[in-house]
Amino acid sequence: MPPCPSAAATAPSLNSALGPGHDATERQHDGDCHDGDSDNSDSGGNSGGSDGSGGSGGAGVRGARGPRGSIAAPLFAAAMDASEAPAFSLDLPDPDSDSLSTIEFLARLEAAWAVCDRFDLQTEIWRGRILRSVRDREKRGGEGRGSGFLQWLQEREISKTRAYTLIQLAESADRMFSEGLIEPNSVNHFSKRAFLETAEAAPEVQQMIGEAASEGLPITRTQVRRLADEFMAATSPLLPDEIRQRTAENLLPPRAVAPLVKELARLPEPQQEDLRRALREEPELERVRDVTNTARWLSRAAEAGLAVRALQLEQLDLERAIQEAQRLDALGILSDAVVQAQQLEQAVLKLHGCWRRLGGLQERLWLESGSSTPHLRELLHALQTLCGATMRVSLGELAGGRRLRLQLVEESPDQLDPPPLA
Repeated sequence: MPPCPSAAATAPSLNSALGPGHDATERQHDGDCHDGDSDNSDSGGNSGGSDGSGGSGGAGVRGARGPRGSIAAPLFAAAMDASEAPAFSLDLPDPDSDSLSTIEFLARLEAAWAVCDRFDLQTEIWRGRILRSVRDREKRGGEGRGSGFLQWLQEREISKTRAYTLIQLAESADRMFSEGLIEPNSVNHFSKRAFLETAEAAPEVQQMIGEAASEGLPITRTQVRRLADEFMAATSPLLPDEIRQRTAENLLPPRAVAPLVKELARLPEPQQEDLRRALREEPELERVRDVTNTARWLSRAAEAGLAVRALQLEQLDLERAIQEAQRLDALGILSDAVVQAQQLEQAVLKLHGCWRRLGGLQERLWLESGSSTPHLRELLHALQTLCGATMRVSLGELAGGRRLRLQLVEESPDQLDPPPLA
């Protein structure tokens, strides 16, 4: 495979991705599509810049964040008592005021939301650092294999998943700060989702994003993704030269090429080479989309097929079956079928577990009840239709009141015969 071009020669322009072209429509789309990712802070990003002022709420914010807006602001000093921390306040517009136009009302709310978004990112980075300190302290001198850390989380009603997400955020921030990719003071220009997206990007992309943030440009998640896609499409060695060249010449959109790179990375080398050959023969947009779908179906069918227990037979060659389906142009149907089979097996395993637990509970209640609890006995009798060897479940009025009958029989492996093929 020919070496990929250097990043300096093929990387997308920083100005094209993060320069003046980040218009209000782009920022509004980013805020709408990512569940509260307040990237529409661009309307108040400059007003809520590194000094922490957020339009109408600047006075209250400057005291809370510190004069420079740094993460290491006095608010977060370890020696400061929490009761001494200045109050955080924002001057929100009056929703009943007739003197404010709708545009001005929404603009002031967006500015206030932008300040909250920046504070949210900074406090979550510090929460991650605090949790990491608790975890590391427990590892160093604690007992019970982390039970002290788990107890600390339980007392503060923090889930383990949430805790490690915050720790990962703190570690990503510290890594980018220590490597000089992003200046700590420029964190104010990131939304939380944009910062997380930057942490997962390539180091070259992080460097370009950091330079833009240092210049005071508000950074949105959409902009980070677009720049990462452009860089990936221009430099990935998984793509043939023809695709990289056409992408660099703006003949192929990076947003269409980037998913292709991600799907190719999940395939073994022989399948990658077959798909690259097809791209060399026809380096057009439709072919790129077709190859992307093919790569996705190949990876889905292979991954799901390995997880389906019904397909774990010695005489079954999954790879050959996938090749035959591809020859018949039915690879998408096979991929969907194997994924549905995997979901069905998982549902059956979950059904079996619930069925056994319900049966045990029903039996315990039956032993505790008697002639003095006729209503309880009637309830247990009704539950028998669900926990017995034969289950009867109503499909509801939409199905015409029909009932579904399932028979559950536990058998040993030597008694279980494969179902006959019709």
